[in-house]
Amino acid sequence: MKILVTGVQGQLGYDVIKELKRRNIECIGTDIEDFDITDFAATNAFVTNYHPDAVIHCSAFTAVDKAEDNREACYAVNVKGTENIARICQSIDAKMIYISTDYVFPGTGEHYYEVDDQTAPLSVYGQTKLDGENVVRAIVAKHFIVRISWVFGKNGNNFVKTMLRLGKEREEINVVCDQIGSPTYTADLAPLLYDMIVTDKYGTYHATNEGVASWAEFAKEVLRQAGYSATINFISTSEYPTQAVRPLNSRMSKNSLDEARFSRLPNWQDAVGRFIKEWLLNGNYNR
Repeated sequence: MKILVTGVQGQLGYDVIKELKRRNIECIGTDIEDFDITDFAATNAFVTNYHPDAVIHCSAFTAVDKAEDNREACYAVNVKGTENIARICQSIDAKMIYISTDYVFPGTGEHYYEVDDQTAPLSVYGQTKLDGENVVRAIVAKHFIVRISWVFGKNGNNFVKTMLRLGKEREEINVVCDQIGSPTYTADLAPLLYDMIVTDKYGTYHATNEGVASWAEFAKEVLRQAGYSATINFISTSEYPTQAVRPLNSRMSKNSLDEARFSRLPNWQDAVGRFIKEWLLNGNYNR
């Protein structure tokens, strides 16, 4: 199988390419330097020339707050760019994995969202990712839509790295405690994406690490495993206003994975421990 990965400079794209190479899969990682996904002609020329059997589409506009003031730019990447990739995949009969998000849901209640539950995004980012889902469903016969949340990985900025930095610099850190969800470690997600793409079990999936937590509990576990003594102050979302509205409930059911007999990802605390061990061993934020 020959696989093209978009957004290779991002957290997930970086680990997907790393996983594919580990498995000796023929692959290529692309980003804006190779082609702009919002430009159909350029995208079509590159992808068609490579002619992959599958595309794992990790490229996205993910600056949630910035998207509120940059609606057109966010839409161009997350919807039009995704449509371009989808049209090309369908034209060359390639499978497509589209990475989506918990932000497609309204985030109410305390239940676990199933893949077919009612969507109602609260933000521009969430709406564009939902629009991207619908574009993929409408165009690509052989598609996988994979919703994830609270992403962290070795490449790029994320919450875990921020907590490790602040845990060394400060004695106290304020973190919201009323948004509940699941972290997703890109190094754990990447193998699952490959396991999906080699099958014909098309459809929509939720794929985060196992277990749920609040952001504050997440932060507390990061500092505990890193051996930092800073105190995490639990605060409400109302005490930490942001430009974009965040869902309070990001719990997502993994029944779709179970039904397709895909393996669930490891527990999030275990993922945090493995990430921190590698991060600190590489000389980052040493105590």
